[in-house]
Parts: sequence; C-alpha cells; structure tokens
Amino acid sequence: MFGRREWGVILSGAVVAMGSMALPAQAREVVPFQEGVMPGSVIVRTAERRLYLVNGDGTAIRYPVAVGKPGKQWTGATRIDGKYVEPAWSPPAEVKRDNPRLPNLIAGGSPRNPMGAAALTLAGGEYAIHGTNRPSSVGTYASYGCIRMYNRDVVDLYERVSVGTQVYVTR
Repeated sequence: MFGRREWGVILSGAVVAMGSMALPAQAREVVPFQEGVMPGSVIVRTAERRLYLVNGDGTAIRYPVAVGKPGKQWTGATRIDGKYVEPAWSPPAEVKRDNPRLPNLIAGGSPRNPMGAAALTLAGGEYAIHGTNRPSSVGTYASYGCIRMYNRDVVDLYERVSVGTQVYVTR
C-alpha cells in the first residue's frame, strides 16, 4: 500500500473559493464508466495515466494525469485527507537525495513549486493529487508517486470532491 515515510509537503494558506480559477474543460471529458464503486469516488488507472471521478449515473469525468515513474508507482485504497490552494512544498528526503540543489522549501504560488494550483493530500503516505508547473509531464510516468494534473483540471476536481472522498489507485 503506502510507505510511512515522512510527508514531504508543507501545506500553507487558507482554503479559498476557486471559482475564478476554473477554465473551460479541454482535457477532461465525460465517459461511460461501470466500475461498481460509490458515486464520488476517484479511480486512478496508472497504466492508462487517467483519473476518473465517478458520477454515479454510469459515467465518470476522465482526466489525463502523470503518475509515478517505474519503481515509484503504488496501488491501493486511500482517501483525500486535505485540500489546499497553492501549497508550499518541501521535497521529501528521496527527492532531495536525487536533486540536492533543491531548496528545502518552495513557496506556494512560485512557478518553481511542483504542486501547482492546488493539492488534495492522500491519507496513509506522502502522496497527493496535485497540479503541476510542468504541464508537458501530464500523460507520462514522471513523479515520485504523486498524481499530477493540469492546473485547470486539479482546480475542477478540487471543486467536486471533499475531504474523505475515497481514492483507488490501480495498475
């Protein structure tokens, strides 16, 4: 399931209304979906590099995502345990070891901050579903285990889910 390593994200700032940040849907689409999970659940299919938000009417909203690099992927069930707008980021030890020139903290809203517009933290580990300052990475195997989304899509998802939402990550 998850490693119990120290959470590498320092989250800051109040959660604020994000309606003005939402952009027209371009990358996401509503698709048929019969998975047998509760409406409102989030499913991440790593091999597809897609995230599904289950609508409950036989459809889901499908978003393109970046997922963990080979050796950094995980599967399991968890839930969203926090929602944050433009969070500050502190690289986890493994990321810092691989990139020692990274600062210990990157302020929220900085173009260098890999968390992007918003983050939905996941219980049980150091992972999050978050935006990205590298949109070209979406659709690839790019992260250390987090799920990256276009900023416009993470804002859309942020507005649709709540703390406690069930998340399933599969191959």
